[in-house]
Amino acid sequence: MFTRTDLAFTSHGVTCKGYLYMPSEAKGPVPCVIMGHGFAATRECGIAPFAEAFANAGYAAFMFDYRHFGASGGEPRQVLVPSREVEDWLSAIAFVRKLDGIKPDAIALWGTSFGGGLVTVAAARDGNVQAIIAQCPMMDGLASVFEVIRYAGIAQVLKLSAHGVVDITRALLGMSPHYIASAGRPGEVAAMSAADCYDGYLALIPEGVPNKVAARISATLMTFRPVAEAHKVTCPALIQICEKDTVAPMAAAEKAAKKMKRAEVRRYEMGHFDIYQGDYREKSVADQLEFLQRCVH
Repeated sequence: MFTRTDLAFTSHGVTCKGYLYMPSEAKGPVPCVIMGHGFAATRECGIAPFAEAFANAGYAAFMFDYRHFGASGGEPRQVLVPSREVEDWLSAIAFVRKLDGIKPDAIALWGTSFGGGLVTVAAARDGNVQAIIAQCPMMDGLASVFEVIRYAGIAQVLKLSAHGVVDITRALLGMSPHYIASAGRPGEVAAMSAADCYDGYLALIPEGVPNKVAARISATLMTFRPVAEAHKVTCPALIQICEKDTVAPMAAAEKAAKKMKRAEVRRYEMGHFDIYQGDYREKSVADQLEFLQRCVH
């Protein structure tokens, strides 16, 4: 029902890679959903079923890796800088708009977890996308830090911040990054360590994708606050909130949605990582397709 092609584009001098899914029955240009993953993950980490569903419904889907991750370039590896990832989104949008077979004025952005915050900022700054979908979105880094305090205590935040300072210092000295685990078990030094994080995150990570991230993000996360730009998002927005989310606080997502001009909120009684699997995923996809059919054409 679709074809998949590996494409490349340039973002601020670095080559980024993405898969373009095209519906096989397309007769002329089609709308496109541009897709990006969440925290320290790649296009190989559990989001292909969403892209396939979009392509089977008649949309193109372009899902890409941010700089420093996956198949994209950028050294050193596994370095998460939110401002750079927003730049990658804007570069991807410009690239897709010029592709043959794509309607340049029918572009939707799809981001999950950390990517849900990124698409909010990208839409606010681009100003011309037709819609966004933010699935279990991380809308406020400061709120996420408070959530870590809630489930792991202030000592965990201080420990992570200390690792961040070590990594920042090494970067300033021209040394290799100091890494922490992206997801760990409760009590471990990891960016995410709530009870459901290790098993939930690792279920999405195929062999070859490292469960690690440069520790500097733990010292700078609180400054990434998509909620502060949410009022600039004027296109239709589908905000999908997991009510048992330990990674992306529900209150921050609700606050961001209220600031958007045309936001719709869907709530699901599940945890952050449940939405990527089984019946939970099918429910999320069904709501996304219904939203796209109304808003992107």
